[in-house]
Amino acid sequence: MRCFTCGKPIAHLWEEFKKLKQEKGAKQALDELKIERYCCRGVFLGHVDLIEIVGRYKHA
Repeated sequence: MRCFTCGKPIAHLWEEFKKLKQEKGAKQALDELKIERYCCRGVFLGHVDLIEIVGRYKHA
């Protein structure tokens, strides 16, 4: 996945961001991952991870 605004690849940082966010908070996680552009930061802060919730309702 890429940032919707600037096109920078950011998908490879998602799992590490989730882990760091729980340990240190969102701002420090983004700073540590060197995500500096406000558009990329917004993608991480605005994302809602629904795959596990939606997966429960899959039709067989």
